[in-house]
Amino acid sequence: MPPLYSSTLQPDTRDSLELASLASSSPGADTSETDSRPSISSSRRLSLEQDDPLDSANPAAAGASARPSYHSRSFSVSSTFDFASNLFPLSSTTGAAGYAPLGASTTATHPHGGLGGGSLEKHKTLTYLNGLSLIVGLIIGSGIFSSPSQVNANAGSPGASLIIWLIAGILAWTGAASYAELGGAIPLNGGPQVYLSKIFGELAGFLFTWVAVLVLKPGSAAIISIIMGEYLVRAVIGAEAETINPWVNKAVALVGLFLVTFLNCVSTRLGTRLNDMLMFLKFVALLGVAIIGIVVAATGFSYSGTPNLDWKTHDWFEGSKMDASAWAVALYAGLWAFDGWDNTNYVVGEFRNPSRDLPRVIHTAMPLVIVSYILANMAYFLVLPLATINSSNTVAVMFGAKVFGPTGALIFALIVSASCLGALNSATFTSSRLVYAAGKEGYIPSIFGRIGTGSSTSSPSLSTTRTRSWFSKKLAAAVGDEDTGLFFTPIPALALNASLTAAYAVVGEFGTLLTFYGVAGYTFYFVTVLGLIVLRVREPHLERPYKTWITTPIIFCCVSLFLLSRAVFAQPLQTMIVIAFVIAGIPVYYWRVSGRGGGRSGAKREALSSSGGGGRRRPWWKFWQRWTTASGGGSSRS
Repeated sequence: MPPLYSSTLQPDTRDSLELASLASSSPGADTSETDSRPSISSSRRLSLEQDDPLDSANPAAAGASARPSYHSRSFSVSSTFDFASNLFPLSSTTGAAGYAPLGASTTATHPHGGLGGGSLEKHKTLTYLNGLSLIVGLIIGSGIFSSPSQVNANAGSPGASLIIWLIAGILAWTGAASYAELGGAIPLNGGPQVYLSKIFGELAGFLFTWVAVLVLKPGSAAIISIIMGEYLVRAVIGAEAETINPWVNKAVALVGLFLVTFLNCVSTRLGTRLNDMLMFLKFVALLGVAIIGIVVAATGFSYSGTPNLDWKTHDWFEGSKMDASAWAVALYAGLWAFDGWDNTNYVVGEFRNPSRDLPRVIHTAMPLVIVSYILANMAYFLVLPLATINSSNTVAVMFGAKVFGPTGALIFALIVSASCLGALNSATFTSSRLVYAAGKEGYIPSIFGRIGTGSSTSSPSLSTTRTRSWFSKKLAAAVGDEDTGLFFTPIPALALNASLTAAYAVVGEFGTLLTFYGVAGYTFYFVTVLGLIVLRVREPHLERPYKTWITTPIIFCCVSLFLLSRAVFAQPLQTMIVIAFVIAGIPVYYWRVSGRGGGRSGAKREALSSSGGGGRRRPWWKFWQRWTTASGGGSSRS
């Protein structure tokens, strides 16, 4: 065996990439040394040059017979975004030298915590309640309070619309359950970014990052912030809010955006506490709506003196539409209201017990939200005429005004704005982790993969803790994280996400943005869940702490294809714009990632480029030459 490979299989040896080794390192590790790589980490370079999994001399290629029997956990030959499909799968490298298990300590070989020093994945702070508040916080935003009219108008009757809400909730649940299995098998921050890279290659993961970081996440957060601003202005000003300058709403939206961004910069604890508090507020509000609706229906009470009797005098399924297109639109609107079920997967690497808590979060949140949505819609039907529900985009405010008058309208406007603030906080928290993971992997400038405000990403040292003022210590004890104190958060990533969100909020082209979100979002939902099926076939022995029924991802994929086909035929021009934007990310990938050694054989490609070209790098715009070199290298190996 060549000297590059160790003859002894050490269970705590080094993983080939960053986030896999950081997924569950020991809490006592010293993380004072940090290094943010410009394009490719030193650990990745060392692994690719010395522990090439395609080399027959590497014990990772020896198959199952070379693995010691005392290991049960799957091993990774790559990190978050270098899960190249032609490398050995997670389940085939157990115990191989040079590859640490997902969840093994890595401090033995690197006493300072190893890759990148300070890392969010090293300081696991998220609990089951935090995960529940994240997913509920983003699902329950403004949709159920403001505009169930799209579902009701296209369904045609109260009974049919309730069926649509139930079907939409169950379909969203199938997607969430599929993501729970992927998150348990690959417990790393980044969500679909990780899964697509592992299953379909790094290009797929990069394209998701390209679309999600630039459009999907900040665009949806901008919509939430604008709705929050509109309802808050309505609560303060009253009926005159309809004629006020739109820039007032946008200014309030920006204030809310910068507020939640600052709170998430201070500490993970502060951001999650706000989420927990607002989650309970949302459930109390929805429960209150349901109870008020039942009381009004039983007593006939109404502030205006004329209670709604439509629910008594009309059959609940009268006027139901039989048109498949109308039901598709209604279903799409319902799924939009349930969107956000993938939220927890972006931060699974920060869970204290991801294999246990992630499925529990999914299977607690989804039924709670489904029941809450159905009860709230039933209450709307009991209090408001069907025509009012179908034509209003402020149903909750109309509900409050009908029962309690102007005071009720004010209270419900404040509830909707607070609900939107919670959704915005959840979106900011998870989106920043996606940006942070992309920065750690070199998909975007490495500064966005740093922790804190300075160039170092290290944890607070003992000396700095001793020299802090009394007020700083008290503040850290009150709102700081347990192990890391204040500002141990991805501040550059939070700043980038806030800047992009603010830009979308100022521009405000939400019609195009909604179509873009629907087409691009469900395309990646479909591909990611399809990847679960592919992974089942390709790696049947991969350890899966949670395993859903195989029918679950199949159902979700079929429905996603149906919705995408409807969007393509309904709005072909905007669909082509989405496709063009995704394709535009391909040359960026070869410029930013593949050409700098971040691809499947990045270090070798870089060495080949240097030796073949006199040590000079090709210009970034000649990305096709890099692609040709990569293809030639791959064929020579085979």
